[in-house]
Amino acid sequence: MLKVLRIGHRPSRDKRITTHVALVARALGADGIIISTRDQEIEKTVRSVASRFGGKFEIDTGVSWKQALKEWKGIKVHLTMYGVPIDEAIEDIRGKDVMVIVGAEKVPADLYHLADHNISVGSQPHSEVAALAIFLDRYYEGKEFDRCFDNARLRIIPNPRGKSIVDSGKNETR
Repeated sequence: MLKVLRIGHRPSRDKRITTHVALVARALGADGIIISTRDQEIEKTVRSVASRFGGKFEIDTGVSWKQALKEWKGIKVHLTMYGVPIDEAIEDIRGKDVMVIVGAEKVPADLYHLADHNISVGSQPHSEVAALAIFLDRYYEGKEFDRCFDNARLRIIPNPRGKSIVDSGKNETR
């Protein structure tokens, strides 16, 4: 089980980035995302993608991040540019139940103490979307791309020159 915890989401400012965090989490193998701020629009968007492209992916918003951490029974991994380099820590984490924590605004200092691991994906400022994608790729060792999404209505067929989509709801290929 791997879940993502997004803390500090500001709906007026972070809507697009938080949506991307959720979509990357879903596409690259997470089982769900918890967002500390209530945002029904993001819930609707992510549930719509999951219903069209398949797979089981949970999204909950408006959940206290401290409560989510307290209730989580697995390892808590905070992605930060100040942590231990990912390649030094990933072997201790891989294959275990993990909650991956990504911030939006500056994260509270006590998060560094509540996390079991503070991991850096590089030591330069960059996107939490990129950090999450790289973490998931290292965690799953590249196998996340081989996943099969159950109940997918839309399926993308690799095509070097265009878009090929199978829509099982309409029994057609585009």
